[in-house]
Amino acid sequence: MARDYYDVLGVPRTADAAEIQQAFRTLARRHHPDINRDPAAEERFKEINEAYGVLADPDTRARYDRFGADFRQIPEDYDERVAAAQGFGTGGAYGDGPFRGGGPFGGGRGRTGPAAEGWTTAGFDTSGVDFEDLFGGMFGGRAGRGGGPAPGADQEAELTLTVEEAYRGGRRKITLGGPGGERGYDVNIPAGVIDGQRIRLAGEGGRGRGPGSAGDLYLVVRIAPHPRYRLTGRDVHVELPVTPWEAALGATVPVSGPGGAAKVQVPPGTSTGRRLRLRGEGMPHPKGSPGDLYAEIRVMVPAAPSGRERELFEELA
Repeated sequence: MARDYYDVLGVPRTADAAEIQQAFRTLARRHHPDINRDPAAEERFKEINEAYGVLADPDTRARYDRFGADFRQIPEDYDERVAAAQGFGTGGAYGDGPFRGGGPFGGGRGRTGPAAEGWTTAGFDTSGVDFEDLFGGMFGGRAGRGGGPAPGADQEAELTLTVEEAYRGGRRKITLGGPGGERGYDVNIPAGVIDGQRIRLAGEGGRGRGPGSAGDLYLVVRIAPHPRYRLTGRDVHVELPVTPWEAALGATVPVSGPGGAAKVQVPPGTSTGRRLRLRGEGMPHPKGSPGDLYAEIRVMVPAAPSGRERELFEELA
C-alpha cells in the first residue's frame, strides 16, 4: 500500500507551498545518498522525491487530493462521478496507485526541474534536479526558485591531511571533481588545523543566478591515521619505548613529536602505561594555547640480550 504523500513529507494536508518545499528540502538533504550512507537512504530519498513531485504542483496536488493514489489513472477531463462509479478512491492518497518513481529528480512521470549537467546518484537518474537550488537554500545560499538574482550555494568537500601537514600548515594545490569536470584550487592550510575543522574558500562554491555572487567552498579537514601519533583534539599521543634500566633508575630520553624531537624526563620506577606530559608540544593553535604531547611509556626488553646483560638479569632474578 502506497504511503500518503503528506505523511512522507511530514506535513499536514493543509500545508501551503512554502511548507511543502521546506519539508522537502530538509528531508532531501538528510537522506541524499551522497550524504547519508545508510543503505535505506536511497529508497527513502526516492519516496521523498515522488511525494514532492506530486504535492509541489498545484494541479497535480488537487487531483491527488480528489482521487487519492489512483489519480494518475483518471483523465483530466474525467467526471468525478464517473470515477467514483468505476471504483476509484476519492479524498485520500491510500492504496496502490500506478504512480511510481516520479518527482523532480526524474525517473518517473512526475515534474522535472532544470537539468543538472548529468549528475547521477547511487544508481538512479538525478538529471532533472537543480542541485544548487535544492542545497543552496539549506546552506544559506540561493533563496527559492525566483527568477531574479540570487547568490550561489555554499558547497563542501573533504580535505585529507597527514598529522605533519596539519601541524605545519602551508599552501597546497588540490583538485576536486564536480558536474563541470575537475577544478584545481590553491589552498592555504593554517598551522594546527584539526579533524573536522573547515577551511573556507570564498567565492569558490556554486555559481550565482544572474548578478548574484558565488557561494563559498568549505573544505572539511580529515586527519589520516598515523603509524605513531594519535590525536585527541590538539593533544598528540605517542608511545615512548624505554629500556628496563631507564624505567627503573630514571633517565632523560628523546621523544619525537610532529614538530620535531624533544626530551622528556623519565622518573625512577616508571612502569609501562605511565603517561608523561610535555606542555605545549602538541598541535599549534593560531588563536590560543597549543595542545600537549603525551608520551606513553612502553618498557622494552632486549630481543637478544648479550652475555653480560643475561648475567645481570639472572642476578636480578
